[in-house]
Amino acid sequence: MQMKLKITVAAALAVAAGISMAQEVVKIGHVGPTSGGIAHLGKDNENGAKMAIDELNAKGVKIGGKTVKFELLTEDDAGDPKQGTTVAQKLADQKVKGVVGHLNSGTSIPASKIYSDAGIPQISPSATNPKYTRQGYKTTFRVVADDVHLGGTLGKYAVNTLKGKSIAVIDDRTAYGQGVADEFEKAVKAGKGTVVGREFTTDKATDFMSILTTLKAKKPDIVFFGGMDAVAGPMLRQMKSLGINAKFMGGDGICSSELAKLAGDAMADDQVYCAEAGGVEGQQKAGMEAFKTKFKAKFGAEVQIYAPYVYDSVNVMVAAMVKANSSDPAKYLPVLAKTSNYQGVTGPISFDEKGDIKGGALTLKTYRGGKPVDLAVIR
Repeated sequence: MQMKLKITVAAALAVAAGISMAQEVVKIGHVGPTSGGIAHLGKDNENGAKMAIDELNAKGVKIGGKTVKFELLTEDDAGDPKQGTTVAQKLADQKVKGVVGHLNSGTSIPASKIYSDAGIPQISPSATNPKYTRQGYKTTFRVVADDVHLGGTLGKYAVNTLKGKSIAVIDDRTAYGQGVADEFEKAVKAGKGTVVGREFTTDKATDFMSILTTLKAKKPDIVFFGGMDAVAGPMLRQMKSLGINAKFMGGDGICSSELAKLAGDAMADDQVYCAEAGGVEGQQKAGMEAFKTKFKAKFGAEVQIYAPYVYDSVNVMVAAMVKANSSDPAKYLPVLAKTSNYQGVTGPISFDEKGDIKGGALTLKTYRGGKPVDLAVIR
């Protein structure tokens, strides 16, 4: 009896092993800065990818008639361009079928050549520098509006709505920070606004007293910062200590739920204004709120900024594989490029000929009681 039981168990294990071996494993890469000053944003992105992968595996997605298992390969680029290319090559060598990332423009742009050379589709959920999709690569896509739209909208808002008379601009010299600041400055000047000073720092800096003292003498009523929340928070603290009472503006890099903690008591209600790349309206708001609730239940953390865009990026990529009946990049890439009106939690997704999202939205926000508050969605 015992011998028969052993044989039955062994046979069952053999069958299970056979099924497991027959199941195709589809590897998808994710890259973001999960170490360093903006690790909270990188982890937010990574969790968005994990959530999508877990849900897809629970559904039992079929590609070409076979149920597949998705495997997420995650890498940390620390927001550093050199490290970004190193991990991009690592993912290419591991034969991933697609990559969602990188978070920063400064890492997404150099990494994009490696993915292009390998024929691997790349969807960035957050890189906004226009150059990213203007290099002629067929493999690059993004699901957010670019800096021309982002910086331009904020520049117009500074002049037309906030009635800024003397506007100072600071950037962190990264591809993202300098890019969005340049577009902001162009829009301010086009709107007949006055830029009284342009200063720069780095994305690792913590002391801004010198540049802020220089700007204080010019009496700005608005200070725009092109960079991320990890730098913006301490900058706001130092502005307060110097008695600079200007409104503070920035792009999606500062538009996080973490900013209030980083700024401490230096951030007054309706002082900080930012624009998040993306935005939902009307009935779509319910889907976004449901996502945020599921996300918090799963990870015990609030959505920072980009997790929903990562989640949508993974799902858009897999939808193209399903439609193409193949996870082979050469076969599903043309289908991905023709994505039209995919209904994501971040809104409808369609790509233009460059791989940019069509009709990309922006959500203008301010902070009240230490929390981001939506002001308007602009397309």
